This record gives sequence, structure tokens and C-alpha cells, in this order.
Amino acid sequence: MFGSLRAARLATFTYFALNGFLLGAWIVHIPVIEHRAGISHATLGWLLLLLGAGAFAGMHVAGPLTDRFGARRVVPLTAALCSAALVPPAFAGNAGTLGLTLLVLGIGNGGLDVSMNTHAVQVEAGYKRPIMSAFHAMFSVGGVLAALVGARTLSWGWSPTTTLTTVSLLALAGTAIAAPALLSRPATTGGSISASTTRNRRARTPLRIWALAGLALILMLTEGVANDWSALALRDALDAPAATAALAYGAFATAMTIGRFLTDRVAARFGPVAIVRYGCALAALALTTIALAPSIPLALVGWTLLGIGLSGAVPQLFSAAGHTDPDAAGTNVSRVAGLGYLGMLSGPAIIGPLTQLVPLHHTFLLPALLCLIAAFTAHILDPRKGEPRLEVEVAQPVAARSSAIGRGAEQN
Repeated sequence: MFGSLRAARLATFTYFALNGFLLGAWIVHIPVIEHRAGISHATLGWLLLLLGAGAFAGMHVAGPLTDRFGARRVVPLTAALCSAALVPPAFAGNAGTLGLTLLVLGIGNGGLDVSMNTHAVQVEAGYKRPIMSAFHAMFSVGGVLAALVGARTLSWGWSPTTTLTTVSLLALAGTAIAAPALLSRPATTGGSISASTTRNRRARTPLRIWALAGLALILMLTEGVANDWSALALRDALDAPAATAALAYGAFATAMTIGRFLTDRVAARFGPVAIVRYGCALAALALTTIALAPSIPLALVGWTLLGIGLSGAVPQLFSAAGHTDPDAAGTNVSRVAGLGYLGMLSGPAIIGPLTQLVPLHHTFLLPALLCLIAAFTAHILDPRKGEPRLEVEVAQPVAARSSAIGRGAEQN
């Protein structure tokens, strides 16, 4: 049955996994594509800026389109664009061609990210309990599979064109299969809110949302560094072969997956502030370890710890934004996702130019500092800080709905 909440949840899982798989397939082939295009690390860094610019543009287009036409229409379209755009970078033979293809890939990737997260908020509203981290876990599952597939195909000597074309076709098939199960309209909690309360929320929440977006920028910039530079760092700093270098991102993505599957329960017990604060502190320690690691095993340990530290942080931001104001959940999530995703895709461009001053692995001390800043500002997630009037309505995405979990879960 179309519109079934359970089917919509499975479809959302599918799109998150597809997005992670597509992005991961690009990531593990970065060293090979960089070599084929004949460009330096610094040039690659600037080209990654185009990837981020495309994503930012895609998000700003997909957000209004999702509000107007619904996620059920926009999610499959952006997923198809992202899937098709994965192939052209593999054929790029120079910096200009690679930059243009990355711009298109960014548009598709950014549009898919915003639209599927907006749909995830709608599904979570229907379930009346935290499930956002599970969706992000499926993104990590896709990244892990991409790392394993990429490492295997590289060891077999497959060209990027062969692998990425195959991945693109599989993603297009998955997009078509999952599309009919998406929700036709946002799921609602059935609650009523007075007009004065709604006006008060809309007047007060933007500052909180932009604060969450700023924190998302820091955290997802760090995640982007791991995505785009992990394989190259292991290869350059420790002379690892291409297949082994791909395992750096694999270790990071695996740790992210495990952590995100556990985050919902941990958040319910200790709260989102603790997850972000201590997770970011661990991430700072991990990045320092990576920057100074004298061996491949220790570097892989560092990438694993980084994945654990960051795993629960970003989903908490998305959940907090979505539940700050249920009437504007899509808009708020788009704001946080937009600024955060811009950091994820364009932030790593900072690393490229820095390699002209210091070795690649030493540049990771910069995101380590950013993680420390995030740890000290984690109180942003506490809605009681600076917004006392919203405490009852916003501060309880878990506790205030705990009595409804049994009934809601049994229905699905």
C-alpha cells in the first residue's frame, strides 16, 4: 500500500544507503582519478570546492521544490541525477573537465541530501520516536559497502569507468524500486498548536536553528575531510598501496555505521549534548593520532576512533532542528543540512592549499581544533539555553513521547 509508514521508512533507508554508496564510490577512486587527470593535491582541493558549490546550489533548489511538490517526487529525481552524475568524473582527463563533472555531481548529491532528510523527518514524526540516527547509519552502510567494493575492484585492476558505471546503473535501479513507497504527504502527530504559540516559535527559533547549522558546519567539515582525504593521507604519509589506502575510509565509515545504530538509545539515556560534547572530544584526539601516526595500523585506529566520535553528533543536530518547530521541520532541517553539507563538501578544499605548507596528514590538526570548539559549544543542542519558553515543546523529543512509543511501535 502506497503511503504505508513502514514502507516509507524502508524506502528512506534505501535512499540513505544509495547516497552513501554513491559518495563512497567517488571517494575511494579519488587517488586514481586525480592521477588520471594529472593534477596536484592543491588543484584537487580547489576542484572539490566546485563539488561543494554544486551541492550548495542543489540544496537551495531542492528545498523549495520539496516544499512545493513533496519529497515523494523530488527524492527520486535527485537520486537519479546523483546516480547518473557519478560516471562522468571517471572520464575526466584534465582539471577543467573534472571540475565541470564534479559540479554536476555536487548538484545531484546536495539535492538528494536535503530531500531525503526532509522525508526522514516526516517519517520520524509518524513514528513518534527518535529514528533519525538509524537513517544516517544506513548512509554509513552505503559508504562501507562502497569502500569494500572499491578496494576489491581496485585490487582486480578495474578501471574507474567500469566500476562507477556499474554502481550508477545499480543505483538507478534502486531508485526506481524504492520511489513508490515514499510518503505522499508529511506524517503528522495529530497534535494541535495554538496560533499564538506557532507565531512565537517562528519568531524565536531561527537563532537556534542557525546556531545548530553553525555546529553542523564544523562537524560535517571534519567528516568531509575524512571522506575526501583519508585514502590519500594514508597513501602519501605511510606509502600504503591503493587498495590498502581505501581501507582508511572503510575504517572510518564502519565506525560511523556502528555508532549511528547505537545513537538513538544512547541519546535517550544521556542526552544529545553529551553525545556531541564527548564525541567531538574523541574526534579531536583521533585526528591528532592520525596526524602523528608512524604506522598504517595506528593510522587506521585513528580513523576508526574518528568515526566513533562523529557518528552520533550530526544526527542529533538534524533531529533537534526537525523537532524545534514541527510546522517548519522541513525548512529547519534544510537550513541545518544546507550549511552542514556545504562544510562537508567544500570544507575539505581548505586542506588542498595547506598541503603546500605542511604535509597532508599534518593538516588534520586544523579539523582537530574545530572539533574541540564543537565540544565546548555542544550546549547549543540544549533548547533550555536561551529559549526557556520552548522548553516544554522542544526539549522533549524523546521523554515527552516515551509513553507513546509502545502504541506507535505496535502499529508499525
